[in-house]
Amino acid sequence: MATASLLIYLAPLALLSAGILALRDRRGGPERALHLTRCASLGAIGIAVAAILTVLFAGPQTSPLIGAAGLGFQIQLDALSAMMLALVSFVGAVVIQFSRNYMAGDPRHGAFMGGLALVLGAVMLLVLSGNILQLLLAWTATSLALHRMLLFYRERPAARLAARKKFLVARVGDVALISAAILIYAAFGTGEIAAITAAASAGSIPAGAAWAAGLIALAALLKSAVFPTHGWLTEVMETPTPVSALLHAGVINAGGFLVIRFADLMLASAGALHLLAIAGGLTAAIASLVMITQTSVKVSLAWSTVAQMGFMLLQCGFGAFTAAALHIVAHALYKAHAFLNAGAAVDKSRAGLKLPAAAPGLAKATLALTAAAGIAVTAGMAFGVTLETKPALVVLGAILVMGLTHLLLRLETAQGGILGLTRAVSIAGGVAVLYFALQLGTELLMQPTVPLATLTDPITVALMISFLMIFAGVALAQILAPAWAAHPGLRGFQRSLRHGLYANDIFNRLVGGTPGAARV
Repeated sequence: MATASLLIYLAPLALLSAGILALRDRRGGPERALHLTRCASLGAIGIAVAAILTVLFAGPQTSPLIGAAGLGFQIQLDALSAMMLALVSFVGAVVIQFSRNYMAGDPRHGAFMGGLALVLGAVMLLVLSGNILQLLLAWTATSLALHRMLLFYRERPAARLAARKKFLVARVGDVALISAAILIYAAFGTGEIAAITAAASAGSIPAGAAWAAGLIALAALLKSAVFPTHGWLTEVMETPTPVSALLHAGVINAGGFLVIRFADLMLASAGALHLLAIAGGLTAAIASLVMITQTSVKVSLAWSTVAQMGFMLLQCGFGAFTAAALHIVAHALYKAHAFLNAGAAVDKSRAGLKLPAAAPGLAKATLALTAAAGIAVTAGMAFGVTLETKPALVVLGAILVMGLTHLLLRLETAQGGILGLTRAVSIAGGVAVLYFALQLGTELLMQPTVPLATLTDPITVALMISFLMIFAGVALAQILAPAWAAHPGLRGFQRSLRHGLYANDIFNRLVGGTPGAARV
């Protein structure tokens, strides 16, 4: 059965082959490229379904090594890789089909389809990696394939500037991951990821492994566009919409996947987890505030992605790896829909980010926040989530509380009265129950693969308390934003938020100019 798992390679290889053929084809035209990439993407969905069934009925497995000295090509087929393969293949098939009409009439339509296929194939190789050598090659290939798509309209200065920043950040991340891989191989004597994580899970942590965990954390942070290296992600709007959808729904999640894949090793380094929590949490808080000041729908969605990636890394930093895995799936599906449905659906997404035209007032906002917290705590306790059992999920529920607060205010304002209040509380309660049910379901599915950690060291506890207070403040700021918008004393702060605290402007100067003068 382990040897048969090598057949899973057909999914990425089909897309990589289709991409190369589409790029080299000078006579077949876009229809031939579309046919090749569509067939490859649909075939990948079928293989992903087979992978899921294999894991369900035969359990996790690792394919034989194609290589020597413990380094080479291997597939690690388990709940995490099967889930990610299914997600990437589904989103990829949708993006490829969408591109048929979106790029119609473009003279480089065929090359565009080939480029999409290359990105998808590289990402699939990444999520299936069972060996650090394959992971490194796929990690770099994903970045380079995406870089090519970011420069699809090379004549646009803003596209060149964003691609340049992405390239520089990615190369630093590559160096961090390569260094981590060298330390891991030297410490464990093998590149097989299953053997490495099994040894780490058993407590056999050689010297140098903690440094490797820190470098993995750094690589993940840079891949996920955390503040202040986020600027390229909010400026890639010059690329075609399907590329934005694939980036925000798939490629950007690679950092989180990397941390989850090496979760057992990450738990051996408290410093690496604290780095993830601090950088991720601050990114989530800052981006959540910047997002509500944006006037462009797509830029607002991009800032939303920055916030979501920060929150996902915060989850990892608190040891809630299964929650982070669920977050990847939910965010990918939402963002793919938001970017591809770039007309009315984006307007609806914008409306979803909007607050009521009239601020509810501090008293009403505080009442809604308290009610949302009560609903979330009650639902969490019903699923066994307490400070003693799952402290990380209690803290991460702060984001749920923020969402429930907005939901309560919007629903109550829309209908009013006792009936409106009852409806609002009922819907909010249903959302909270669904949230914790999905968390529990993901834990059960991922339990053999992803560790369930309960981190209670003093620094982690202090970070949990700090971010509880920070997210409560962010929630109140978002709710009261309409009232504060006209406050003269806050105009300077609002202007700073609208420009992302000017971090990206500094980054632009460091890499050599403004969008109008960008060169790659």
